[in-house]
Amino acid sequence: MPLGERGGWDKSESRYCGVETDFNDDMPNLLSFNLSTAGFDFLLATLMDPTYRPSLMESGSNGAHVLPFAGSDLVLSPSQWSSHVVGKISSWIDLDSEDEILRMDSETTLKQEIAWATHLSLQACLLPSPKGASCANYARCVNQILQGLNSMQLWLRIPLEKTDDDSVDSDQTIDSWELWNSFRHLCEHHSQLSVALNVLSSLPSANSLGRWFGEPVRAALINTDSFLTNARGYPCLSRRHQKLITGFFNHSIQIVISGNSVHSLPGASLDSAANHTDAQRHPLRPYLDYVAYLYQRMDPLPEQERFEHGYRDFLQSPLQPLMDNLEAQTYETFEKDCVKYIQYQRAISKALLDRVPDEEASSLTTVSCAYPFADVLMVVGAGRGPLVRASLQAAEETGRKLKVYAVEKNPNAVVTLHSLVKLESWENIVTIVSCDMRHWDAPEKADILVSELLGSFGDNELSPECLDGAQRFLKQDGISIPSSYTSFIQPVTASKLYNDVKSHKDLVHFETAYVVKLHSVAKLAPSQPVFTFTHPNFSTKKSNQRYKKLRFEIPSDTGSAIVHGFAGYFDAILYKDVHLGIEPSTATPNMFSWFAIFFPLRTPVCIRPGSSIEVHFWRCCGSSKVWYEWCVASPCPSPIHNSNGRSYWVGL
Repeated sequence: MPLGERGGWDKSESRYCGVETDFNDDMPNLLSFNLSTAGFDFLLATLMDPTYRPSLMESGSNGAHVLPFAGSDLVLSPSQWSSHVVGKISSWIDLDSEDEILRMDSETTLKQEIAWATHLSLQACLLPSPKGASCANYARCVNQILQGLNSMQLWLRIPLEKTDDDSVDSDQTIDSWELWNSFRHLCEHHSQLSVALNVLSSLPSANSLGRWFGEPVRAALINTDSFLTNARGYPCLSRRHQKLITGFFNHSIQIVISGNSVHSLPGASLDSAANHTDAQRHPLRPYLDYVAYLYQRMDPLPEQERFEHGYRDFLQSPLQPLMDNLEAQTYETFEKDCVKYIQYQRAISKALLDRVPDEEASSLTTVSCAYPFADVLMVVGAGRGPLVRASLQAAEETGRKLKVYAVEKNPNAVVTLHSLVKLESWENIVTIVSCDMRHWDAPEKADILVSELLGSFGDNELSPECLDGAQRFLKQDGISIPSSYTSFIQPVTASKLYNDVKSHKDLVHFETAYVVKLHSVAKLAPSQPVFTFTHPNFSTKKSNQRYKKLRFEIPSDTGSAIVHGFAGYFDAILYKDVHLGIEPSTATPNMFSWFAIFFPLRTPVCIRPGSSIEVHFWRCCGSSKVWYEWCVASPCPSPIHNSNGRSYWVGL
């Protein structure tokens, strides 16, 4: 029974809540009691009798061990095994023990249980937490298993331990993230190795918790000891735990209830026991009900999030509208972004009011349809006309007269523009120009130059180069919309994105910038500005090459962290106080035309608590292309990525 739905629409795996069970050789009854009776969706079940040790087994005549598994695979149907059971590897195993017999028994048992789980077609298996800070042999055995594993996921149990911030000796600080990071490094960041967090009654700082949202966390095990008791005697969680659980729900992390009931519910007397329903008799049902309550009270996904849901953490190559002609479907997607065009219309309206004062505007109302005294507005890169429409609406709103040139290089979009002019009766107002703005010989100077050439990183779709070529037909006192834009970056933990890039097994993909709807990422420090461009730029010594060195300070209460790459954004000033952008602290609400950009690192960089990371970014310009280069200088230097644009560039 899923926890519920959010606003009638939800595809998240976090709707399903599991329960951790002890070993039971009657799997059908265990499944029925916890799923049918209690309403849980899956079991976290031990696969092997915990008393089993390979060294204690006697070999038969053929040398084979008889394995005391929990029944046979026939006790449940294949679909039940696959859909309702997550295997739990025996918790006693210790592959880094000094005791050689225990170590050998552990290795044998681990491989046997994983083989059995594979035979059962389980979707996942829970590995016990490493017994100490040294886990090299454990990781080696897991890595061997991962090399030949089918699609099954391995969840490594990691306690979400509170760091000892008050410790005088910083070496004594406990950080379970470092244990996970060490283990996954030893396993080569394998994409089938994930985390199951053991949530305890005390929690680390908010910054420390935030790291985990960039890691491959698949489940959160909440022990009943972590629950408080509300005024009615029922289990509840602290506000910090509630916020954390909500974060898990938003990141498709499944909740698993663990432990025994520690709450005596009101009215649960022997006299009333006969009147209880089956669901009430399950001791952990109140905990499930509370988790369901937290899920159901969450706000429904906004319309924008529903639209973008399928794009979460999906790497896309950035558009190259200057080199390539966009397709109708791409135009249509961007044209649906009402917020962007509302902002453009506001900016154009303010520009028109500044260009033509009210007293002059009143004298133009009797001008003929040709509008000889109208302002000249040029939309460069007109596409299928949304900025033309926004410009004319701004003129109508302000009572100003316009003469519009719509300049577009894509011949297919020009066909649509001509049809639009006829459909809207704009023949005497709008002139269509089928030409690259950099090569057009304009018949007159423009008062206002409007463009939508911005990319996710501001300048990455060559807005500077295009507007440099177009500004020659802008008056010296003319207005460019946008008037300026700045790119931003911030270091992120993004395990999924890193593994997706790594799966290509080549250098090119690690030196490519990707457009991506960031979701399962941890933002480790506030973003900082990188490159700024201002228009018009009539300087005789202008250059669009840029270089910036940045230093990001990681908060000390974050603990250690890993940087898989950098998230990039932009913020643009369209005109005066009208801005547009996706930089997180100033992002334009409900706008979906741009996702962030992601610059990966070939080798992830580990940052110590309270330390900093120094980053260098270059924007390089050649005769036929523009490209970015980037590197980390400290705490440990990385190679310079994309040297000379060998892997990724934007064509001029």
